[in-house]
This record gives sequence, structure tokens and C-alpha cells, in this order.
Amino acid sequence: QVQLVESGGGLVQAGGSLRLSCAAFGLTFNRYQMGWFRQAPEKERDFVAAIYWNSVSYGDSVKGRFTISKDNAKNTVYLQMNSLKPEDTAVYYCASRAIGAQDYAYWGQGTQVTVSS
Repeated sequence: QVQLVESGGGLVQAGGSLRLSCAAFGLTFNRYQMGWFRQAPEKERDFVAAIYWNSVSYGDSVKGRFTISKDNAKNTVYLQMNSLKPEDTAVYYCASRAIGAQDYAYWGQGTQVTVSS
């Protein structure tokens, strides 16, 4: 059974930093693309970042501020968020997609990030 468990969310002032973690259980970590998404109240879910092996991609709104990384030995993916803005406030979700699959099949429960102005 696949399980993704996020942690590291919280309240931070604008300009501050947070690091989110997502521990993956029940999947062969290096065979999956791992991604971060976020959803603010009354808004659609947005793509934040993804990583597979050493290939990374980012949403336009976070480029240059967020960094995705992973530790294969710990089956954990991280999202380092710097220069946070109030508009980054959202629930952040970790997700995994098997290579070759169209959709992200597995999702975590989400962790709240709130950035105060």
C-alpha cells in the first residue's frame, strides 16, 4: 500500500523560508516521478515542482525561490521554499506518478503553509 506523508508546513512571515518533507512508503522511489502541488482556498490545484532522477521542473510562480530535492536512501522528497510571499499560502500536497503514467496516482494528505504579510 502506497502512502505519502507530508510534514514541515506552518506559519511564516513574508520573506521567510520553510522546508517541506514527503516520506514515501510502499513504492520503489526511484521508479516514480515525485511532485509537489498546492491549492489555495477557492482556487484550483497548481503544479509547484517535480523531480525524477536529476531532472527537475517548476511552476512559473515559484521558479528561483523553491527547490525540490530527494533522498533516495530515505525515500523522501523535499521542497525548500525561500522568499515566501502571502500568495504562496495554500495546502501543499506531495504526489507520485509512475514513469510513463499520465496522472499522479498517489497523493499525501497535505500540509498547510501560511505566509503572513
